Amino acid sequence: MKPRKITDGVHWMGAVDWDRRLFDQLIPLPDGTSYNAYLVKGRDKTVLLDTVDPPMADVFLHQLEQVERIDYVVSHHAEQDHSGTIPAVLERYPDAELVCSEKAKGMLEDLLHIPENKIKVVKDGDTLSLGGKTLTFIYTPWVHWPETMVTYLEEDKLLFSCDFFGSHLATSELYVGGEWVVNGPAKRYYAEIMMPFANVIQRNLEKLEPLEIETIAPSHGPVYDKPSQILEAYREWVFGDPKNLVTLPFVSMHGSTLEMVNHFTAALIERGVGVRRFDLAVVDIGELAMSLVDAGTIVIGSPTVLGGPHPLAAYAALLANVLRPKAAYVSVIGSFSWGGKMVETLAGLLKNLKVEILEPVLVKGRPREDGFKALDKLADAVAARHTERGFESL
Repeated sequence: MKPRKITDGVHWMGAVDWDRRLFDQLIPLPDGTSYNAYLVKGRDKTVLLDTVDPPMADVFLHQLEQVERIDYVVSHHAEQDHSGTIPAVLERYPDAELVCSEKAKGMLEDLLHIPENKIKVVKDGDTLSLGGKTLTFIYTPWVHWPETMVTYLEEDKLLFSCDFFGSHLATSELYVGGEWVVNGPAKRYYAEIMMPFANVIQRNLEKLEPLEIETIAPSHGPVYDKPSQILEAYREWVFGDPKNLVTLPFVSMHGSTLEMVNHFTAALIERGVGVRRFDLAVVDIGELAMSLVDAGTIVIGSPTVLGGPHPLAAYAALLANVLRPKAAYVSVIGSFSWGGKMVETLAGLLKNLKVEILEPVLVKGRPREDGFKALDKLADAVAARHTERGFESL
């Protein structure tokens, strides 16, 4: 794919990874992804912002064949899907300087073995004039590593945001083509990658508020020519209250826990509480993560295995713990045969969450009438808490 013009002197470059289906050997990519770099030409200087993942280096370097000179290469983020091809670029353009934050400097030296004398460190708020185009570098730590920054192109009111506001989406479109991107790939991206740092992202969103932004060019997915779409979504995801929703990841080996999940689901619906349930044996963890963005309550369903939770239920708890959603309440439902410490184990895996633990429901064997009544009582408690807190439906 050839470079694509965004505005005068600014071009998208990079690679669309149509067929990639797993990121970091962990994150599903049902829609593929892209690695976006951007070339900015002023009257006097030319800057390349970021590169691509090394497996796509040939595509990217082919695009650069028509670029005679690069004066600066900006690294917003040291992770290899953005910085991995920097050594090859610096080899092709030996006079170029690598621009990065103070914390990125050491990471780039360690991860890519870039010589210290090739690196130009910029401070938060520093500017770089290219001749008719002025870049301002803005530190945005923990979006989503500690060294990250973004770049604002003053004359064009264009924000190069790297992972901030990104989406894992392979598409032929240069620009976001509708709200489905925000509510789908962009929300999935936020849930999987950004949500653990929501408290810091609050400060970074506030830091960007003084800027007049007409375009957002992220490092993954299409460009936003209507930036209010993604900015408003991030404000809701980060600042908004949880919703009147129960996220219910579960696993059932012989049907007992499934009976409980089915009854509990119906009980919640009867009480006006939304439910999203996920069979952990076949779940797309990205879909589960997206649900956690909105959940007011998380309830994990599991049988007891060797005295503890099923490993898939433990994984769901661990996932919620590292993603740190805004949920206010947590509980556990499930079955056992002779005993165990399933609730204690799952509670121990959720220590990062600031939640109230609602009374768990554990039954011996298949659920009987008293077990179903206990599930109804738990549904009553969830509905009452959500009403008291004023959680709105999606």
